[in-house]
Amino acid sequence: MAVHYTDTEIQALLSEQKVLQEDYRARVALRPKRGHKEGQTDVSGAAGSEFRVILRLSDENPLDFSVILACLIPRSNRWFRLRRYNGKSHEHSNPIEGERFYDYHIHTATERYQALGAAEDAFAQPTDRYATWDEALRCLFEDCGFQVPPKAQLPLLEEH
Repeated sequence: MAVHYTDTEIQALLSEQKVLQEDYRARVALRPKRGHKEGQTDVSGAAGSEFRVILRLSDENPLDFSVILACLIPRSNRWFRLRRYNGKSHEHSNPIEGERFYDYHIHTATERYQALGAAEDAFAQPTDRYATWDEALRCLFEDCGFQVPPKAQLPLLEEH
C-alpha cells in the first residue's frame, strides 16, 4: 500500500530539526558502486523521525549527481524522498505545470504529484544556488532543518 503525505506533513518533516553526527563526512564518503559513487548517513530528527541523506555522483559526468533527503515511513522499511538536489545532466519535466527545463534543479515531494500517481518528488524547480554536489549538500542542510556540528563545518573535499 502506498503511503501519501500531505504538503503540511512534508513541510513538518523538512523543517524537523536534524542534528548531524560529528563524523558525518566519513559516513557520507563516496564509495564506488556500479558506474557511480554513493554515500549515505542516517540522522534522527528531534520529533523522532528517521532520515537518510544519500549522495550519488556519476563516474563519467560531474554534472550528473543527486543529493537526496528521505524519511523512513513509520512501521516499514521504505524510504520516502522529501527533497532531491540534482545536477545539470538531464532535462526535467513537470507534467502538471507543463514545464520543461535543462538546469540544476531541486525536487520536492508534493501532495499533487502523489495524487497523480507520479513519484513523490516528481515536481522540481530550477536553481542557481549550486553547481557541484558538495554545494547541493550545503543547500540541503540549509533548507531542511539540519544542524551541522561546529567542528564539522569545514568544506567537503570534492571527489573526482
